[in-house]
Amino acid sequence: MKTLQNFFLSISILGVISCDAQDHGPAISTPKILDYSYEIISDSIDIPWGLSMLSATDFLVTEKAGTMYHIVDGVKTIVKGLPPVYVRGQGGLLDVAHSPDYNEDGLIYFTTSSPLGEEKGGHTALYSAQLKNDSLINTSLLYKGDFNTKKGQHWGSRIAFDEEGHVFFSIGDRGNREVNPQDITRDGGKIYRLNRDGSIPSNNPFIDNENSRKAIYSYGHRNPQGMITHPETGEIWVHEHGPRGGDEINIIKPGKNYGWPIITYGINYSGTPITDQTKKEGMEQPLYYWLPSIAPSGMAFSTSDIYPKWKGNLFVGSLRFEYLERLELKNNTVVKREKVLDSIGRVRNIEQGPDGYLYLGVEGKGIVKIIPKS
Repeated sequence: MKTLQNFFLSISILGVISCDAQDHGPAISTPKILDYSYEIISDSIDIPWGLSMLSATDFLVTEKAGTMYHIVDGVKTIVKGLPPVYVRGQGGLLDVAHSPDYNEDGLIYFTTSSPLGEEKGGHTALYSAQLKNDSLINTSLLYKGDFNTKKGQHWGSRIAFDEEGHVFFSIGDRGNREVNPQDITRDGGKIYRLNRDGSIPSNNPFIDNENSRKAIYSYGHRNPQGMITHPETGEIWVHEHGPRGGDEINIIKPGKNYGWPIITYGINYSGTPITDQTKKEGMEQPLYYWLPSIAPSGMAFSTSDIYPKWKGNLFVGSLRFEYLERLELKNNTVVKREKVLDSIGRVRNIEQGPDGYLYLGVEGKGIVKIIPKS
């Protein structure tokens, strides 16, 4: 049986966007002569959702079905001691990231679809832990969304860090767009910010709002599955799935409303409109949006000299069209788009390793390394 995620994806592929797909930005190109290839670093991973590179030869990978792997020099070992994971639809074991101070604190952070709580079903949760002898120890639940649901859609979830000691993570609207994204008293459809120990920062934007979820940093999101700290500005960049059309890239600002579902550039999967508004006062506009949807997942900037022509470019995986997208930006405007590794498979994640190479998590393939041709 197809998962609900694949069901929606199938509808999206069959549908046709009625408006001009390139009326807001450059068309995507495919280079005729490739100056790169790839090699598979670790295979036989069905859905490699999260990737955290502890070194160029030592990394953690999450498999959505509920397994975390520790891969050292190509040898794959299952990590023991995971908390319970609620695998349903798009949900399961999600992102993993190591602390910016990993060499000192040994902390890793990961998100799961968690069944914890009184209600049946699940919601997205953020944990921290340490890794010892391929087992998780000192595991701590830092945050879990309330109001569990059996819906399988829109769990999020990515993790990022800033230089002030905060951890950011995303939770999707959990398939309840009518309520969750615009209501700061409820979890879902939000970007959250915590101190790395799980406490609430005293300057979070809704800290003084009596009924709000104090961890909320921004709201009005649909299903953010890409998050990165900009290597120069330190800003948190996020991309999220739109419905049929309207995938977005947003720069996250404290307390801001990113509009879903009141404003959107997308339509329902059935082809009917969601709203007639794409802009509204008090709601943020995306830095970029895709028409048609590419189903973005994973996000990374290339900053090394490994790929000189790509330095400073943004990379986003496409689940729907099965390629890696390279975006050139000038003054926060997308000026060029290019397909990288066209038809490689559903790109779930993209990371720049400590060695400067780009690594992809590709469904059905595993972990892939992009190799520039000499």
